[in-house]
Amino acid sequence: MRYSVIIPCYKSSETIEHVVDMTREEMVRLGKEEVEFVLVNDCSPDGGKTIAKLREMAKKHADVKVIGLAKNSGQHNALMAALRHTEGDVIIGMDDDGQTHPSQLGKLLSALEEGYDLVYGYYPEKKHNWFRNLGSRFNDLTVNMMIQKPKDVRTSSFFVVRKFVRDYAIQYEGSYTYLLGLFMRCTQNIASVPVQHFEREAGESGYTLGQLIRLWSSIIGFSVIPLRMASIAGFFFAGVGIIMSVIVLIRKCIDPNLSMGWPSLMCAISFFFGLNFMFLGMIGEYLGRMFLGMNKEPQYVIKETYNIPDQKGLQ
Repeated sequence: MRYSVIIPCYKSSETIEHVVDMTREEMVRLGKEEVEFVLVNDCSPDGGKTIAKLREMAKKHADVKVIGLAKNSGQHNALMAALRHTEGDVIIGMDDDGQTHPSQLGKLLSALEEGYDLVYGYYPEKKHNWFRNLGSRFNDLTVNMMIQKPKDVRTSSFFVVRKFVRDYAIQYEGSYTYLLGLFMRCTQNIASVPVQHFEREAGESGYTLGQLIRLWSSIIGFSVIPLRMASIAGFFFAGVGIIMSVIVLIRKCIDPNLSMGWPSLMCAISFFFGLNFMFLGMIGEYLGRMFLGMNKEPQYVIKETYNIPDQKGLQ
């Protein structure tokens, strides 16, 4: 059986070679020596240091494939670029900073050998800051609700998946990629195992608040539940408005001198206008993504490859 390790790289010139070397050693220790690495430079803004390091690694090791993207496309789109260039029967997803540590690979692979199609490693204790941990909890809550992820399955960027799931996932051509949504369209035979979360080997997270929000918002493309929630909320508030109108009318009939209250009226108007704009924005987000899909916005643009004989530039 052959294994493919896919790693999106972003400002990781100081860490990626060590991560690959440790992973190769761990796979040999596990008796799984047929391994390839597919490393994707997501247009790192570091003066070319990351792509230079990847280029150097590709020259030294025939099992290292390198893809350089022409612009930053986000973690999941970079993973899609890697998935399309894997040849393994099992694909392993990892990070470039050493936090998804190779020493934990045995736990994921053992679970996969029990018959699962997809196994995630999750962290009982994370080494992120409080803001990232809070964001992770919010993401888990919304994912459970919007794409019906099994509550007993916990996810992360550390996973192993079988080739047939990968073959289905890479058929997706939309620019807003969310891998868990794609994987769950193919299989419900998913497990998660606890793994240790290590400290970053160097630097700090490349995710900004805007990038985290964009990544989270990719879930929208895999669920219509936000639109259903908007409809339910619309009916609810319409009902509340009717009930309040009846109450005001009754009170006015009982007490003709009752003041209607201009401030309270303005508060109600502001609230419901804000609610309407929020739902219109949600609908606009769906329509905008449909528009981008119709115009074939690429998931990523490949600028250069190494140790990959036939590259596909646009996806």
